[in-house]
Formats: sequence, C-alpha cells, structure tokens
Amino acid sequence: MTRAKEIADIFKDANTANEFVKLDGTGALPAVSGANLTNVIETKPTITSISPDTITNSQTSITITGTNFVNGINVEAIATNGAIVQADTVTFNSATSVSAAFTITTDATYYLRLENPDGNAVRSSTALLTVSDAPTWSTAAGSLGSIAAGSTANFTVSATSDSTVSYSVISGSLPGGLSLNSSTGAITGTESGTTSETTYNFTVRATDQESQTADRAFSITVTTGINNGGQFN
Repeated sequence: MTRAKEIADIFKDANTANEFVKLDGTGALPAVSGANLTNVIETKPTITSISPDTITNSQTSITITGTNFVNGINVEAIATNGAIVQADTVTFNSATSVSAAFTITTDATYYLRLENPDGNAVRSSTALLTVSDAPTWSTAAGSLGSIAAGSTANFTVSATSDSTVSYSVISGSLPGGLSLNSSTGAITGTESGTTSETTYNFTVRATDQESQTADRAFSITVTTGINNGGQFN
C-alpha cells in the first residue's frame, strides 16, 4: 500500500458523520475519541445570504455572502425542475463574498450552487433566488384628467405583473377629498372645494408580491368656474 493510499484512507465518526483520516494505514482506528480525531482538510464553501434575492429577466448581478470562497469559484442557478443556468460572470470579492451576474429568461425560483476550483461545493438548502417580472404600467404617465371643484372623482391607474399588484402614493398629493384604493388603483372621492384652479402632481408606486416596484407620475387638475364657481344670470 502506498503512503498516499495510507493518508487517503478515511473513516467516519459514528457520532458526527464527519470524515477523518486514518494516519497509520493499518486498518485500526486511532485510540482517540471522535472529538479528537483530525478532520480531513477539505474546506467546503457555505452560503449565508444573497442580495438582491429577486431579479428580473434582464442581466442582474447578485452578491452572495458565505464562507470559504476561493478565487475561480463557479456559480450556477438551479431551477426546481433541475434546469441549470450558469452565471454570465463571477467576481471573487473575498473569501466571504462573491458577485455573480445572471441572465435568466424563465421566471421561477432557483437554488444556488457554488463550486471552488478544488471541487468542494455547496448548494443552497432552499431556492434563494426568485426571477420575476416587475410591474408594468398600463396607464400612461401624465394627466389623468380634470374635475370641477366639489364634484365626484372617478379615475383609475393600472399596472400588471406576474403576481398581485398594490398601489400607493409615494410623493406629491391627490386633490383634497380623493383617495387611492391600494388594491384596485381607483382614485375616487368628492373634491373638498378648491377655490382656484389647481393641478395636483403625484407619483404612484406599483408593488408586486415579490416586492418589485414601478413608479409613475400623474396629475389631476381641479377646475373652478369664473369668480370661483360663480355664474352670470
């Protein structure tokens, strides 16, 4: 038996299932407890987290945090159906950080697998990466129209995605008395009585269930009659 074979002779500790080297090559276990055995010098990478964890179909770089990364590491995404997508590029930042750019055309959830040049590898225990379409606005940006002061409003803004979309005003303000339905995108209410013609500018954010967002700017003009709504007889 060669010396290389002797030091490659491996057994498993029954208590921990860790692999250990038999240094004497005689077939007998060393007379020490499992806790004191010398662990095989075989360092596998680990995955702690990724950011972002949701991307679109366009090429996007994600940062993977973990341990025991080595320069030259390979990164791939594995769909739940087994399809494998190699990273377009991989940047080794440090032993605890790797950046991988992916272009993934199929919306799904993906496991990540990292393999060091020495063959040591890790696959995430859960599908950490989600590929999903961000919301797309159906309503054109700009003016939604006008209403007379004190009248009832009925406007709607709409966006679509591959999951349910919710709406919120993130800047500016609606005319007094009007509110945005976060589920439907309807803007309704009775205008509170502006005394001079005013254009209200505001931005609505559409957010899907994957927390992807799309913002769009709109306006509503409140009009008044001559002399603040007075009329000639």
